[in-house]
Amino acid sequence: MTEASRRDSMSGGRATGGQEHIADVGRGVTLAYERLGNGGTPLLLVAGLGQQLHDWPDGLCDLLVARGYDVIRFDNRDVGKSTHFGFRPPGPLDFLRKHWHTEQYDLNDMAADTVGLLDALELRSAHLVGMSLGGMIAQTVAARYPDRVASLTSIMSTTGAARVGRPALSTWRLMFGRPARNRTEHIDRAVRMYRHISSHGYPFDESAVRAAAATTWDRDPHPAPGVGRQLAGILKSGDRTTELGAVAAPTLILHGDRDLMVNPTGGTVTARAITGARLHTLPGMGHGLPVGVRPTLTDLIDSHIRTARSTDAPHR
Repeated sequence: MTEASRRDSMSGGRATGGQEHIADVGRGVTLAYERLGNGGTPLLLVAGLGQQLHDWPDGLCDLLVARGYDVIRFDNRDVGKSTHFGFRPPGPLDFLRKHWHTEQYDLNDMAADTVGLLDALELRSAHLVGMSLGGMIAQTVAARYPDRVASLTSIMSTTGAARVGRPALSTWRLMFGRPARNRTEHIDRAVRMYRHISSHGYPFDESAVRAAAATTWDRDPHPAPGVGRQLAGILKSGDRTTELGAVAAPTLILHGDRDLMVNPTGGTVTARAITGARLHTLPGMGHGLPVGVRPTLTDLIDSHIRTARSTDAPHR
């Protein structure tokens, strides 16, 4: 096990020196966040489906901080220590029929949360990096709030278009399995899921997955209802391809070639939808951020941001 992996395993993925805060982002929603670094260029990390702020691993955050970034990671609504909603999450038949609760939110609402966090932190704009659901949220922010996004990096995400970027059938079966009833079941379930969808071109670090899953449960016991509502928010939003044509921020699309959660076609169609977007495929990477790929991710994100800053576009 590498030193970075060992640190993530021991800490459950929590960054050294990070202190959690709560921000009121409006509309009755509060978000838990951590800010890492020494006041450098603001870089906002948007987490994926059911993920919490610590799912952006320490090792990656450390590398970004070392490049001079003020790294901000946070819990989206309905996970971790952010606001949870009380309405019943959809069941399998609801998903099949696309029958949503009257209070069901969508990606527009989650994008507004993200902009509300920028407001709370008094940041006029930031570089946005989102993975999976977080990529969808970041894309929506860039389309709807162009002045707030200095650059966009969308990792292992998609547009919501039909028949592309979809989970494998084997992944759907795991997603709709019986929810965990206790901490041990939650950790074991996370190991099964990540062993299936993680980056098969890199070693699988079970101890790190277990540690991160334990932290997830400890911060938010019984996370399944929030995950269900987040998933409904994705599906309710539908195909966003046309909207993504409005994205003006310099955009980098990153996707692994072994992704069983968001098929690599999701990255391809996202790059096509956003004018000038650049697609970079990462061999061996699945739906995860293994230790071995983090230096490459850091180089790609940093190079993209530096190029975006050098263009000095008016909205930045």
